[in-house]
Amino acid sequence: MRRASRHAPANAIFVVATADALPAELGGAVSELSVHFPWGSLLKGLVAPSPEVLEGIARTLRPGGTLTALLSLTERDGGTPLGEGSLDRQAYGCRGLRVVEWRPATTKEIIDSDSSWAKRLHANGARPSYLLRVSRSSS
Repeated sequence: MRRASRHAPANAIFVVATADALPAELGGAVSELSVHFPWGSLLKGLVAPSPEVLEGIARTLRPGGTLTALLSLTERDGGTPLGEGSLDRQAYGCRGLRVVEWRPATTKEIIDSDSSWAKRLHANGARPSYLLRVSRSSS
């Protein structure tokens, strides 16, 4: 978080919380949410996807707000590798979230994330990484 704060705009807010238990004060306040190479319950909640994680994200985003996530999951991680058809778009839609993009991440996007975790994963090498962009419905 320290490194991210160096490049953040003055109005950026950093929160340490699980996606399914985000502070109520953030309700509808977030216009842009970025997630870079999560693991554990957040990764599973975005890929599977989990109703609790999606509800937390939807509750936090303002109408028209976006979530952009860089994700990587392989069999070695104990999951099904990500692919073109591996995202349940309907589960997002049920929570008022529209999947705008789901595609392999470019090397530039991975490098621009400035993620030390991506470097450890070798995400811009042989390990597949995906970009997920989601928008909260305006209604």
